[in-house]
Parts: sequence; C-alpha cells; structure tokens
Amino acid sequence: MTPRFRFPIVIIDEDYRSENTSGLGIRALADAIQKEGFEVLGATSYGDLSQFAQQQSRASAFILSIDDEEFSGNGDGTELDPAVLNLRKFIQEIRFKNADIPIYVYGETRTSQHLPNDILRELHGFIHMFEDTPEFVARHIIREAKSYLDGLAPPFFKALMDYAQDGSYSWHCPGHSGGVAFLKSPVGQMFHQFFGENMLRADVCNAVEELGQLLDHTGPVAESEKNAARIFNADHCFFVTNGTSTSNKMVWHHTVAPGDIVVVDRNCHKSILHSIIMTGAVPVFMTPTRNHYGIIGPIPESEFSPEVIRKKIAKNPLLKGVDAKKAKPRIMTLTQSTYDGVLYNTETIKAKLDGWIDTLHFDEAWLPHAAFHNFYGSYHAMGKHRPRPKTAMVYATQSTHKLLAGISQASQVLVQDSQNVKLDKHLFNEAYLMHTSTSPQYSIIASCDVAAAMMEPPGGTALVEESISEALDFRRAMRKVEKDYGKDWWFKVWGPDKLATEGIGKAADWMLKANEKWHGFGPIEAGFNMLDPIKSTVITPGLDMSGKFAKTGIPASIVTKFLAEHGVVVEKTGLYSFFIMFTIGITKGRWNTLLTALQQFKDDYDKNAAIWRILPDFVAAFPRYERMGLRDLCQSIHEAYASGDIARLTTEVYLSDLEPAMKPSDAYAHIAHRKTERVEIDKLEGRVTTALLTPYPPGIPLVIPGERFNKRIVDYLIFTREFNAKFPGFATDVHGLVAEKGADGVTRYYVDCVVDATDAKAVKGARK
Repeated sequence: MTPRFRFPIVIIDEDYRSENTSGLGIRALADAIQKEGFEVLGATSYGDLSQFAQQQSRASAFILSIDDEEFSGNGDGTELDPAVLNLRKFIQEIRFKNADIPIYVYGETRTSQHLPNDILRELHGFIHMFEDTPEFVARHIIREAKSYLDGLAPPFFKALMDYAQDGSYSWHCPGHSGGVAFLKSPVGQMFHQFFGENMLRADVCNAVEELGQLLDHTGPVAESEKNAARIFNADHCFFVTNGTSTSNKMVWHHTVAPGDIVVVDRNCHKSILHSIIMTGAVPVFMTPTRNHYGIIGPIPESEFSPEVIRKKIAKNPLLKGVDAKKAKPRIMTLTQSTYDGVLYNTETIKAKLDGWIDTLHFDEAWLPHAAFHNFYGSYHAMGKHRPRPKTAMVYATQSTHKLLAGISQASQVLVQDSQNVKLDKHLFNEAYLMHTSTSPQYSIIASCDVAAAMMEPPGGTALVEESISEALDFRRAMRKVEKDYGKDWWFKVWGPDKLATEGIGKAADWMLKANEKWHGFGPIEAGFNMLDPIKSTVITPGLDMSGKFAKTGIPASIVTKFLAEHGVVVEKTGLYSFFIMFTIGITKGRWNTLLTALQQFKDDYDKNAAIWRILPDFVAAFPRYERMGLRDLCQSIHEAYASGDIARLTTEVYLSDLEPAMKPSDAYAHIAHRKTERVEIDKLEGRVTTALLTPYPPGIPLVIPGERFNKRIVDYLIFTREFNAKFPGFATDVHGLVAEKGADGVTRYYVDCVVDATDAKAVKGARK
C-alpha cells in the first residue's frame, strides 16, 4: 500500500523539541522517516493517556520514549516504577482497541531488562538510540508500518481501491465513466467536486472481473463475505446493497411457498408483511405487549410454545381443514431488537422451536453490534461457543448501515447451519438474484466489507463498549439534571430505575423482570428479555405509564421540532417520547449538545417564548402558530390528545383482535386486477383492506391486506383526521391512508378495500 492515506507515525518524547542530545537524536529519526515518505506527528507529553490512545485509528506506528522525566523512578522495572506504570497504561489503552499497530520504545539509558514481560510482548521493537543510523532505524520502522497498513483493508475494499487507482480506461457502464462525464457540465463539475474523484472512480460495473461478482459471490466479494461470516459468528454471509427490507425478502423467498403457514411477530417490519404477500403465505401472529407510553414490549415467552401456536392455527379462519396437530410452520420471524431496544433470549426460542420449525429468522436490523460484546450474552442470534440447533437453520438479517459503519442500504444475510442441515448456497442464490440489483453499488459493497472488518475484536469490542458507556453517561447526566431541578419538571430516559454509578455496569441490570413499574409490560418471564442500553427513549412530561394524562403536558413532536431547528435530529417521535441511538459514531459532544438543547427547550417553555422566535422555519411554513407561545402550543396539543384518550386508544388498537378474511396475497391481488374500492374512513368498519395501513409513529401496521377493520381502528383513524385538521404541521403520517381534497376544500381520508358483495353483509358480524 503506497502512503496515499494519512497515517502518521506518532512519536511521544518530552525532548522532541529540545536542543539537547536526546532531542537532536529523536528529530534526526523523524527527519529520516519523513524522507522515506511518511508523515511524523511529534508530541512532548502523553497528557491524558486514554485520550491520546484514540490516535490509534489515525496512526501507522507509535514510538515511545522511556527516558522522560515523567517516567523517572527507581529504574528497576518494578511495579513502582512510574515509567513502567505509564507505559503499561498507554499500551493497554492502545491494545484495547488495536491488537496490530506497531509500538516501539526507545531509550538511551534504559533497555528491555527494565520492562516486564507483559509490556515487552506487546512491542514490535526496542530502539537503543545512537547504535544504528537514523536512516536504518527509520527503514525498519517504516517496513512494519507499511506491513500494518497493507493488512488493514479487507479483500473487496482493497481490490476496489487498487482498481480505482489503476488508471484503466473504462468502456463499461455507468455512463459517467469514472466521473469524466461530470467534468463536461457546470453542474456536473459541482457534483464531481462534492463527492470526489475516488468515489466516482470506484463506481463501476459488475463486468470488472478483478473485483469479483456480487451476483454469484466470486472473487474478492466472496472472500469478503467469507471474512464477514467469520467475524459475525456465521457459516455464511451474503452482502445486500438495497437494505434489510431486501434481505428479509431473500430469506422468505428461499424458504416460503404459497399456502405455507408462517409464524410472525405482529411487531414486524413492513418488509416481512410484503414477504407474506409475495410468497402467498398464511400468517399466524405472535402478539407483543405494549405500555401506554406507546413503547412496544416483548412477546410473552408462552407465545413461542408449539402448543400455543397450534391453537392459533386451529382458530385461524384461513386454515380451516388444516390439522393443527400435524401442521408444520415454514418459518418463524422475530423482530430482534424492537425499535426501543427490547431483546429476546434467542437460545430459549431455539430450544422451544428446534425440530418443529425448520427456519428461525431473527430480523436484527437494529442489533448487528451485539455479537461483539459479552454484555449481550445470548440476546442475539449467533454467538461463539453456543450450540447449534439440531435441525433448524438460523438466519439473521442485519442493517450494517444502522448501528455499524455501513453506508445507507448496506445490509447482510447471516446463516448458521444446523447440526443436520447445511445451506444449499446455490438454491439460496436463486432467491438472492430475484431481489438484488444486477447493477449493485460497489461503494455499498465496500462499506459492508469495511463495516465487518471494523468489528473484528478487539477493535469491535471496544467500539461497542464505548457506545454502551456513552449511553450510560448520557442517562446519568440526565438524572443529575433532574436531581438538580428538584420538584421542577424535566425529561426522563426510559429504563431501569438503578444505573451503575460508573462504567457500563452489568447486563443483569438491564434484564426485564415481571411487573416492574418502569417498563409497564406486566408479568413477563424471568431471563427472557433485556433492554439494550444504547437505545434511549426520552419521555416527555404529560402522560404516565397507566395512560393517564396530567393537567399539563409536552407532546414529543414539539420537542423534536425544536431540536431539529437547533441542529439535533432524532430517530423516532412518539406521543410523549422520542428515540435516539448511541451508535458507534456517537460522541460526548453530540449527546451533550442534545442535553443542552433540552435545557434550552425547558427554559423557553417555562418563559412561554414566542413560537415565531424559537421556531422560525416552522412558523414560516405554518404561520397560524406565529402568535402562540411554546407552552400554549404544547398545552393545546396535549389537551387534544387527552380529550381523545389517544394513549389508551392507540394501545387498544394494537392489541385488539383482527379478523383475517382472506390471504394477504389474495387481497393484494385485487389491486392488480383493479377490483378495489376507495372507502371513506367513517364507513370502514367490517371492510377488507388491500392496503398496509401503517401509522408513523410507531411504524407498525394496524391492518394488513386481507384483514377486516374493527371499530377501534376506525375510531383511531377518525381521531387522526380531526387532529390533522386542527394541527397542521403535526399531522400523524399513516401510510396507506389516502388523503383527497374535495371541491369544498375539505380533506377526506380513504382506504383502498376489496370490492366484494359479501362485505356489506359482514359488517354487522365484524363489530367488536
């Protein structure tokens, strides 16, 4: 690898800028290194050792002096020697994250006999100054630095970099030909300068043989997928360049055929429901718990038992004539983790279903980090030293772009063979080809490759531990602010009542126990669920766990609009909660900025600051709020929520029984055949939907194609209509709900339903 990247060699010596013999000697070495084409970064003090060790991600080698005055001591290498103590601490900080970067020490008076073995075995060399020429020592260090840098890039990323810098003329697509086309247009010049030469040179066609093929998993692509499988504890890995929505569909199309019974988490991503529609399957749903904050909790452990699932099969009107005792579902798909971070003990689930359901699919879009820290134990799909199921194949679909370092749409399918059944990769690839693009974006493939390589221990372990640590520091800081305010109001972060006073604490602290007030999920089973601490749901005042509204309140949508205008964008907004994630990219600066912005919101709320002043962009779009104060606006929306008892209604909507009238695929087919009717929401009760009706938040479908509307859902939609009319700018977004503005200027809402003469007769029988 030529030094085209900036990875300086870091020298730490208090005499680096001194005119004494030691300073002259180390600068001579630095000059010799620079003449060989490597940059040198010199420092005169370790300062905060742990902070300086962060440089490991930017450096190609470290050279450390052990003759400094700050290392003065008895000089015999004992534990009392400050030189040894500081050196050990620094090396431990480096090795916690990076096992390979070269570390050299040097001295004039000290030698290796002054260092204990635990330090010596971490070193790449000991330099005794003035015994060799600076040029010779420089070449030796540079050789090790180059070797280290050459080993950094995983297979596909390395091949892509080599190709992009090879200078070959391109005659294949894409048509911009390595970015050249952009140079022929003014706006193209702008695009080229914004994204840069390397990205455009690396945007290549799948005809480039030396890069391998994503479509048939050959060459460097195959090497990288094999490497990622090893890192993620899987037997097979398939990179996916159009998101985990596509990964899920690949797994399902490989596994499920028309008429198959499938067991699905009702709190599933809509891509699973799309998979049900595409495959022609008959779903049997497992129902999760839910609290009145709108936070979706775990599916009770009992729902995973074959006995309970068989009873659901027997009750399903679409499975009349099926012998429930002999029925064998094709797949079980579980959302692991939920949006708010609730996890399941996957070993418990495997033990219950192995031997009955042959495919266990864990949608881990939000959990790719869990495999890299023992904090998560068995609360993720695949781990080292865990037994394989006897007959069940285990799939995990992961969004490496969500919590790891993949770029948008980077995803992967991980597969673990059972003891008795191995994946037929050729058959799986038929489903893979059905859903992947024949023109995959190579930058996304490279980011899949690099995201996996970054998680190789110890680096990946350190990254995850940092995420957990930052999340807990944020929670502790929020509680300190609350304590300082005393009886005055403040925001809360949803989670266990007790936190470790420092560090990441124990995983046991995050286990959900039966009937705990903080989670509100009732009598859940011990040891079955935990909360991922890096998922932080911030609760705003105005609603308690029982669903009771306080006299005053602060809807979360107003808080998040305020935050957005102050440069803080959150992941998800509920009624009285919003959600943030402590990914591996989150820093202290980010969460401290969020905390100070929340304090500014409190100050503006308490002063009832004018909306036009604090939310100028929002007021420009919706001038009707210009004369309101922040507290007044909060109270108006809060009272609207309270009058509609919306927290309780939302909970009941998601926990209500729904009647399947036809297979989802059959109902959806009415769209293609144009046999649909657009029904106004007041007349929906008893009708069969062809739409996937999904409110945001929380992004979980209310009904799926083939199900009948009940009264609770209609009431919810009527409330949504009235609320949206009264508070533009805060409208609830419901995918599948059609809004049409009439000639009278009134917006009416509709849902596309099946045209069926029996629907009208079924209305009365469907009322609940």
